[in-house]
Amino acid sequence: MDPRTGKAIRLGRLLRPETGSAVVVAASHGVMAGPPAGLKTRQEIEDVFSHLRQADGVMVSPGMIPLIEKTWIGRDRPASVLHLDWKNHARSVYTPGKDGRGEGVLAQLAEISDVAACGIDAVMTYMYLGQKDTALEQEEIVRNAKIARDCERYGIALIIEPRSALEGIDPDALSAKVMSMYCRIAADIGADLVKALWPGSIEAFAEVTRTCYTPVLLAGGAGGEDPRSTLQLADDAMHAGARGVMFGRRIFRADKPANMLSALSAIVHEKQSVEQAMRLVD
Repeated sequence: MDPRTGKAIRLGRLLRPETGSAVVVAASHGVMAGPPAGLKTRQEIEDVFSHLRQADGVMVSPGMIPLIEKTWIGRDRPASVLHLDWKNHARSVYTPGKDGRGEGVLAQLAEISDVAACGIDAVMTYMYLGQKDTALEQEEIVRNAKIARDCERYGIALIIEPRSALEGIDPDALSAKVMSMYCRIAADIGADLVKALWPGSIEAFAEVTRTCYTPVLLAGGAGGEDPRSTLQLADDAMHAGARGVMFGRRIFRADKPANMLSALSAIVHEKQSVEQAMRLVD
């Protein structure tokens, strides 16, 4: 029995086999920053998750699993993705560190053996680089490498979201040069998918996807009030070589999350234009 078969099966649930791409809903913000708008209460969570069936994958934190496990059960359901980390980077409440800013720390929330027993298809972990305290950067590499080896052992797909610890300070933190470096490191550590922020242009993101041999999913970041901007961002990412999107607020805060998923799928999987996809939003 080869755990690589497990990875292949699980990745096949996440990346649509016909296109090799995915639209993933990230709904795990609460474990890092408290209750987010749109998912503040149990009722809001249950309401939103009832509209996510069209997603290729849905990501939650460990404590949310019993509440929404039916999202994943049955045929033609989204793949299950577990947000494996807690972090305190860029938190707006009780911001850590001297003068309201620190280099941040992270913690793993579950063992991969327990993740496998739970039936999870993929885990996502952050990997922060560029700390002025080099011991913190070393800890991040060691932590992610162990997770990668554990995922290989248990046949779990691994998504790494590499980030600069200097975001908000260093104007080059989202440059193609910096992002290409840390996305490639994530791939070389053993990520099956890399989740990356938008660097500001199609040209810059194309440099990132070109130099990262592991498929790249675009992170949604802040925003989402304007459906057209969300669809345009997804379209730009696909033209830059992305293999899909991993959006949270842009989907679960939408007036009609199911319609937004249909529109994003039209762009990611069917190569429809933004104008064509906009017809599905309303």
